[in-house]
Amino acid sequence: MTSGLLDQLFPPPARALLEEIADIQTPAPADEFTSPGAREALARCEVLLTGWGCPPVDASVLERAPALRAVVHAAGTVKTFLAPDVFERGIVVSSAAAANSVPVAEFTLAAIIMGAKRAFPLARLFRERRTHRTASDLGRQHWLGTNGLRVGVVGGSRTGRRVIELLGALDVDITLYDPYVTDAEARALGATRLELDALLATSDAVTVHAPQTPATRHLLDARRIGLMRPGTLLVNTARGALVDTEALTEHLVRGRIDAVLDVTEPEPLPAHHPLWDLPNVLITPHLAGAQGNETARLGTQAVEELARFARGEPFAHPVLAAELERLA
Repeated sequence: MTSGLLDQLFPPPARALLEEIADIQTPAPADEFTSPGAREALARCEVLLTGWGCPPVDASVLERAPALRAVVHAAGTVKTFLAPDVFERGIVVSSAAAANSVPVAEFTLAAIIMGAKRAFPLARLFRERRTHRTASDLGRQHWLGTNGLRVGVVGGSRTGRRVIELLGALDVDITLYDPYVTDAEARALGATRLELDALLATSDAVTVHAPQTPATRHLLDARRIGLMRPGTLLVNTARGALVDTEALTEHLVRGRIDAVLDVTEPEPLPAHHPLWDLPNVLITPHLAGAQGNETARLGTQAVEELARFARGEPFAHPVLAAELERLA
């Protein structure tokens, strides 16, 4: 992992447990596999404990790690650095994506509540005028508030499911699109399953939590964005490529819909892109995932997974090769 992450990811209780259950080959995080020290550690290691910044774990690395039996990732996706060779060799993999879903879902809930209240454009207007709002300011909004909203969740991922759970605290109707979730499973989560077009056409707020795969690139394209009703709030805390940015821009410039975008395509947007200055758009710097004190959840979950492995138990949060295509 990237140097300097150790203290951030592993608070004292987690670090103490890590040192109790594991013979740590590298006292400081290794950020490459090519130095003599890293090669020596690889030759002996049974588990790789990885995090943000981990270099690729491919066939060449595996050749130098004959004893490797598990990879425990103290972050979200493993698709950016784990080669298929890892799974083909029977190495078991765990990810802290479930822990990372907690702050993303919390951020999403806050974005839906604040966005539904039209807090972002009204706050900007308040800051510009330095006087109290008027009745006409509120009257110009398509709608305002969360009571009775229909919220459409695109993607029944870990984060999408946690968002549904948090939305249960509001007086809203929740719908879900996910091709891998059945009607009964959606009902058990607290949502009604809809096809994507129907969800977009009938939702007041749409929040995106699908994985980025070749099949989901521009999942919300020009046609589907056009299905959204005037006043729809779009929240994207997943991946920018899931939404056609230029098609979305057209609707946002017209003021037909509002958006909270924690991710964009490209990321960041060009300095002179019109979305930066629109009052109905809030762009945040890829902030929804674990930051600051939230990262300790990831390291703690990773150490708990390592403890299960040491006891001969299966991972609670495994990453399975058969599911990789539909994981973030």
